[in-house]
Amino acid sequence: MASLLLATASFSQDSAQLKSITQAEYDKAKTFTIKDLDKDSYVKFENTWILDRYEGRKPYFITGDDGLKKRIDLYRLLRREGRAEIGTLIFYTNEKGEQYRACLPNFRADGKIWEKYFEDIHAIDRKEANFVLKLSYVLSREFGFQLYKAANQGKDLGREEGTYGMDICFPGDMEVAMANGTKKLLRDLKTGDEIVSVDPATHRTSSSTVKELVRHEAKNYAISQLVLITAQESASDHYIQLQLSAKMLNATPNHPMQTEKGIKPAGSIVPGDVVLCLDRKTNQYRRYTVWSKTEQAGGVQPVYNIETTGSNGFMLNEVMVLQKGQ
Repeated sequence: MASLLLATASFSQDSAQLKSITQAEYDKAKTFTIKDLDKDSYVKFENTWILDRYEGRKPYFITGDDGLKKRIDLYRLLRREGRAEIGTLIFYTNEKGEQYRACLPNFRADGKIWEKYFEDIHAIDRKEANFVLKLSYVLSREFGFQLYKAANQGKDLGREEGTYGMDICFPGDMEVAMANGTKKLLRDLKTGDEIVSVDPATHRTSSSTVKELVRHEAKNYAISQLVLITAQESASDHYIQLQLSAKMLNATPNHPMQTEKGIKPAGSIVPGDVVLCLDRKTNQYRRYTVWSKTEQAGGVQPVYNIETTGSNGFMLNEVMVLQKGQ
């Protein structure tokens, strides 16, 4: 009986390994090319691997805030022998026709392969702005759930050591919308500056005068980072068109923000919450959905809050936030 159990366990382990992508296969897959993404839906490589267009899906054409159109195609990666699905190959083509490839491992893959995957997609992100966000949106739409936390490379950063105190404020590199239509770094605001104020209830804008820019002592503050998006989708017979707009805001976890569910500290906001943001193309205020929230120590730095004469809300990185204590 013991021998039978051992043999069964060994077979199960071998079976699982056969369905996992190896490091060599991961590296090899990134060299695969598709001659015609519009026509080639099933391609064999070296009589060993197969790329099969994922679920026969149409390509995605994504236009971001920069107005540039990118293309994403997804292919299932299979071993020809046994037809084991070992990953998803991602083809990302920019507006210049330059192509980047990434290989999303299947869930059985070794942790080191997943680490390499996150390194690879963030390397692309450094060349192609918001690549990770666009890819994350497409994968979550296709697979029905977010397979990874792309913005933080799959790590839970909420437990990293940072200073949690009573200072309610923002890092100095956030941009404030000025009444004259320009932007100014928060740290550079002066008493007497005129900034845009927004009424959280009516969304009406006015101008407010800065009474004081309060600078708090430099510490290693905990910082909540919110990524917010709005997406418009349309489909034709041949492709799916996405208009994707994104905003990013950093704040101390206790800073108040107005959401559709009421006022929440930034640290209590969760994906799915809705916040008012400025659409720079239409100059109108629109509902943006929180796509992800991470929290981590932000490094030793001063943080700031504004005291003004006007309405409670103001625009920081084109996201509506509230004054301290309001």
